[in-house]
Parts: sequence; structure tokens; C-alpha cells
Amino acid sequence: MQGPKEMYEKRIMYYARRLEKLTQTVNRLSNARLTLFFAGCALAGFLYLTQSSSLGLGILLFTVVSFTALVLWHQKFRTEQKYIQVLYEIYAQALKRLAGEWKSFPDTGEDFIDPAHPYSEDLDLFGPSSLFQWINTAKTYRGREKLKEWLTVPSVEGGAIQKKQEAIKELAINLAWRHRFMAEAGITERPLNSPTRIIEWAKTYDTTYLRPGIVILARALPIITLTFLLLYFLIPGVSYWYPLAGFLIQAIILFAGKQRGKTLEAVYAYKDSIRVYEKMLERFEKRTFKSEYLQDLKKGLSDRDGKAAFEQIRKLSGLAELIANRGNAMFLVINIFTLWDIQCMIALESWKEKSGRSLGRWVDTVAELEGLASLAIIHFDHQEWAFPEIVSENSGIVAANMGHPLLGNSTCNNLSIEKRSGILLITGSNMSGKSTLLRTVGINLVLAYAGAPVCARHFSCSMLRIYSCMRVSDNLGKNISSFYAELLRIKRIVSASKKEGKIFFLLDEVFKGTNSQDRHVGAKVLIRQLSKVGAMGMVSTHDLELGDLERESELKIRNYHFREFYVNNEIHFDYKLRPGISTTRNAMYLIKMAGIEVDE
Repeated sequence: MQGPKEMYEKRIMYYARRLEKLTQTVNRLSNARLTLFFAGCALAGFLYLTQSSSLGLGILLFTVVSFTALVLWHQKFRTEQKYIQVLYEIYAQALKRLAGEWKSFPDTGEDFIDPAHPYSEDLDLFGPSSLFQWINTAKTYRGREKLKEWLTVPSVEGGAIQKKQEAIKELAINLAWRHRFMAEAGITERPLNSPTRIIEWAKTYDTTYLRPGIVILARALPIITLTFLLLYFLIPGVSYWYPLAGFLIQAIILFAGKQRGKTLEAVYAYKDSIRVYEKMLERFEKRTFKSEYLQDLKKGLSDRDGKAAFEQIRKLSGLAELIANRGNAMFLVINIFTLWDIQCMIALESWKEKSGRSLGRWVDTVAELEGLASLAIIHFDHQEWAFPEIVSENSGIVAANMGHPLLGNSTCNNLSIEKRSGILLITGSNMSGKSTLLRTVGINLVLAYAGAPVCARHFSCSMLRIYSCMRVSDNLGKNISSFYAELLRIKRIVSASKKEGKIFFLLDEVFKGTNSQDRHVGAKVLIRQLSKVGAMGMVSTHDLELGDLERESELKIRNYHFREFYVNNEIHFDYKLRPGISTTRNAMYLIKMAGIEVDE
């Protein structure tokens, strides 16, 4: 069986060959249409002037028809070339991700950074070198937001997570379909903006344009005016005032409604996005899926008459294309003669009345699929990672061979945090791995609650609210010191432990902004209080005296540590978690490494 790397390399080679052939075809067609146009026009002119005017006009007509066919053919191959180019880039990016080169990906999710969030900043969920940068493949506005939501607002139901796991497994093995689905959004040249405006526009419709009298009048007036115009040219006795009067009446009707222009412009502004949603939904609706989660998503796609969502959006996309020419000055006369804007408004209001209220649901379906496709990458690339078991009640976390998903070849550890001994106190020297372990547990919990596999051989957890206090800094704008900022974070954790009960906290070097005596006393009081209310979590510290809490708490608080060793006077770490209090220190060694002279 081929591994992910072999499959990616094989697909890259395949699409590279297709791209080369398509590029050659596009170039040939481009040259052919130019040659045909100039040669045809020259021949037609020559024959018209020297031989036969009818023959010259015939050659010109043939040239125009052939040129148009070549243009359409060229556009078709050009579109396919762009699509294959996007697929090639998707597979190239997948190979980079597998090789650990994902930190160069442009979408870091930096716009989602929120210092006020309970844990996202401490766990590197967004920004450079983040979890979002590693896995995100969503291109639509709502797709990115959906992935962000799953990472920051975990599901509260284990059953919903299990359904999502099955959907992720199914999408993971459907590699070709998943990448083609992603390519539909990647083919757009401009970023896809928030669809809120078009969704709100679709929810309300103007019944004026749906009245039978208005519809009949809008259809009849252009026919009458154009009929009089034709009669004027064919019958000498017909006055020009008849078509002119019809033209003036239609011009007044057309320019009377300013609000109409805003409505039409709103649709046209989103025509690229509408086209993307149409193509993505078409790929989804024409595919058969087995998982309950994906089947449920499909059930919400039809309109009230049972018509497929992508067909309804295709109709809206077609209307957007019809509106495209209304800003052209040359189109103004046609617009007046046909009441083009009115015809478009009738069609749009009819579409909104029938399908408008479903547009938001359809867009959200695409967003969910993009989020699932992003998480499916993890399972396909790391099939040895486990899907977590979501257990009932407040039973804690049990992990075997757990590592950090963003660190290649990270050292793995076993971990057990249970209700009866729910707090781990982690000691160890500098750079030994304490903070990394806290982040490892936290980020794997985030993945577990999102429905994704985790970096572990086995992982089980109950539903817990995550809180952290790890990276704290001054806020000069709000005149807040780092110590006070830390107090605010800890206050939030304490308050949540009293109200919610089922929380999981991560504390790195508690009260590091104050003196050692106050830090020791404050940390001891805090940990005791969190243990007393039944909160679970992990605390890293250099304060070895806190190790007494294990005995005082009757093992509700347990001691673990990391250690270092020296070879040829060089410091080394194995990053393995061991029970008990740390017995080694390396601060003076590191101070000497920095070039500071220390009196022995």
C-alpha cells in the first residue's frame, strides 16, 4: 500500500504532465486564433476588393465564426489549465506539509489571534508556526471561520464528536475528491469575502416585482416598442413617434428606481463567490457518502421543491452574469429597449422568494466541508495517530505515546490525569520540556474536541473546558503589568472552576512576576483551591517546595519531573516524563554558557 508521500509525488508528476500538455494547447490555440483573424480579414478584404464582394463577405463571416469558436475553445482549455495548476499546487503543498515545510504557508490565521481567549494564544492555535497554518486548506471566508470555531469553541457533546470523526475518516481516504473540492475554491483570483451581505440580501425580497401585472407589463412593453421600431423600418406610413414614445416611457421606468441598481450591484459583486459555492456544492451533492455527519449535511441542501442546491445557485450565478454588462455604456440602449434591469429584478426576486432563505445554510455547508477537509489532512498524513475516545463523566485524560503534533519527531510520553488525582505538578530544570508538555496536552485536547486524530498511540478524554495561563506580558496600552495580567488570567480560571466544575487548566510558572516567598505561598494556595473544587490540570514550576502538596493532598496532586544529563561537559535532555520531584538543576551551567563569570 502506498504511503502519503508516494501518493503525493505520483499525483504531482501526473498533474505536471497534464499541465505541460494544456499549456502547449493553450499557446497553440492563442497563436491559431490570431493567425486566423488577421489572415481571414486580409483574405476577405482582398477578395471583396478584387474578386467578388459576396465571396469576400462569406470569407469574413467564416473568419468571425471560426475565430469565435477558437476563442471559446481557448477559454475552455485556459480554465482547465488554471484548475490543473491549482490541483498541482495543492499536492505540492501537501508534500511540503508532510516534509515539515508548512511554516512557509501564507495563511497563518493571524486575524484570529485573540489574547482574551482562554487558551488559543498559549497553545499556538493561530499565527506563524501555528496549528491553523499547519492544517488549514479552507479558502472561503466562512470555511476559515468554521475551522477557527472548531479549534476555539469545542463541542460539548461526545456523540457529535464521534460523528465528526467518522466524516473525517471518510474524507481522508477520498483524497482525489477532497483535493478537487478544495481546488474549486482555489481557482478564484480574488479572495472570497464575507458572504453576510449577499445572505442577508437573499432573505428579503420585493413582492412588487412578483405581481402578475408588473411581470406582464415588463414583458409586453419591450415587445410593443421593438415591434413598432420594426414596423417603422418596414412600412413607410408608420410614424417614428411610436417607437420613440415607447423608448422614452421605458427609459423613465428604467431610471426611476435607484434602489434597483444597488440590488443588482450587490449580486454582481459576489458573482465569483457564488460561482465557487455552486461548483463546490455540485461536487458534494453528486458524491455518495456513508458517514452520518456527511449525509445529514446533504439533507439540508435541497430547496422547498426538492431541487439540488447547486442547481439553484447555478441559476443565481447565471443571473449575476446577465447583470455583468449593465455598467457598459454601449449596453445602455439595449437596457432601455429590453428593460433589462427590470427583467433581471423579476428573475432575482423570484429566485429569492423560492431559494433565498436557504442560501445561508448552503454557504455554511460548504464551510463545514472545508473545515472537515482540513482536519482530514491530519488523518491521511498520520494514519498511525489515534482518534480519541470521548468518555463520559469527568474522568480525565489518559494518553499513550503522546507527542506534540507541530514538532517533528517530538519525544512521546504517557500521561494519566484522573478525577481522583487530577492535578500534575511538573518540575524540572530550564529547557527540560515542562512548558512543551503542557502545550502538548492542551493542543491534543483541542484536536480531540474538534473531531481530529491526535498525536498519540491511544488517547481518551472526557469533556473538559480548557483554560491556560502560560504566556503573559505587559499591556502598556491598558497600563497592565505582566503580574496583574497573570492575576486576571488566574482569576478567570478560579471563577470557571467554581461555576463550571469540569475544567482542565494549564499553568506555567505560577506568579512568576513576584518574589520567591510570595510566589511559593500564592502557588500553594491556588493549587490547593483548584484541587478542592475538583478541577483537573497541570502546573509547571521551578519551585521544588511545592512537591510537598502530593503528600498533603493524599495523592490528589502528583509530582512528575524532567531531568537533564551531561556528556563531555555538555548538557542533554531526553524530555521523558518521570514520577517524583526533580533532583537536578542547570541554571548555573546555562549562565556560564552565556559567558557570565561565576565565582565557584
